[in-house]
Amino acid sequence: MPAMQPGDGVRSRRDWLADGACRNEDPELFFPLTAQGPAAKQIMAAKAVCGRCLVQLDCLRYALEDRHSYGIWGGTSEEERRALRRSRSRARRALTPGDPRRDPAAPAAGRHARARRPA
Repeated sequence: MPAMQPGDGVRSRRDWLADGACRNEDPELFFPLTAQGPAAKQIMAAKAVCGRCLVQLDCLRYALEDRHSYGIWGGTSEEERRALRRSRSRARRALTPGDPRRDPAAPAAGRHARARRPA
């Protein structure tokens, strides 16, 4: 079996975009003007299209990586993607060894750290 190359298993945008359930929909459906009132029905309709899409996860990954802040992508709204990014960021920080904010075994650093001298 050949060795895995960088990018293997991840489809480029051009590859998955043509398979999107949204390709035959009005693009405006996925870009509501607000998140309230009549636009709430529009958001639900856009998410329903995403719900039957075979490339929903590729679309969501693309939106998160490229930091799309507007529209429905991968079945998520702007607010939902912001929350996902915050959650991923917190999880990443929590798993960072040596970070004094998260790792009690990490040496103290910074201007507020007190020098500890042997007694």
